[in-house]
Amino acid sequence: MDDVITEAVLRVVESMQENLGEQLTIDEMARTAMFSKFHFSRVFQRVTGLSPGRFLSAVRLREAKRLLTATTLTVTDISHRVGYSSVGTFSSRFTSSVGVSPTRYRHLDRLTAPAAAANRRPAQVPTAMTVRGDISSPLEGRPVFAGLFPDRILEGWPVSYTVIHTPGPYVLEDVPEGRWHLIAQSAADGHEGALNLPASGDEALCIGRHGPITVQEGAGPEQADLALRPMSAFDPPVLLALRELLPAGLSPALAVGR
Repeated sequence: MDDVITEAVLRVVESMQENLGEQLTIDEMARTAMFSKFHFSRVFQRVTGLSPGRFLSAVRLREAKRLLTATTLTVTDISHRVGYSSVGTFSSRFTSSVGVSPTRYRHLDRLTAPAAAANRRPAQVPTAMTVRGDISSPLEGRPVFAGLFPDRILEGWPVSYTVIHTPGPYVLEDVPEGRWHLIAQSAADGHEGALNLPASGDEALCIGRHGPITVQEGAGPEQADLALRPMSAFDPPVLLALRELLPAGLSPALAVGR
């Protein structure tokens, strides 16, 4: 990829991180990148997989997750710090992206794995298919989460998911028809259950994406292999609270289930 483009997008991502409480516009981001507004939007999406606005929203919510676990600030204070004028809008966006409310996320460490897992599980669908393949990772011996999502960002609720003890074969069952993005991640260190973001952010993660995968009834199992790599500044932040997906009765660090 052109160095000029990557450096321009990196400047914008760094600007987002440094100005989370500001109402950054596309015009301001384009000026930071030193591109026209329309060229900037196309280039940014090509590099990161998301629109500038969607990426900014993810960066804000990642910081909100950090503040919820690392500080005693109120949810209202945190919402203002990450650029939301309405705590209601913030709470709604956080819940839809992370999978739990801000207050629940703050107390996840005090939940047991069975209690968290029982909260929500994907419903089985009658005409579901299977996606299978092999996942490789530079972090051998670490658990890996893999799920199917509507977009190129790990947020919201996966239509199907699994957690495997170590990189290797995986199977995603009960996959409904549609176009899905396969996203897998592992963590570089074992704290926070190995499957949740470290307090310091995304830098300890390895991640991989594949797709979109088109799943059709009667087409047979889909094959999708995936190689994980260290997460970069251009990868959208991981938002989903993965601990909520742990199967009942299994430890957070070595959970296996759908």
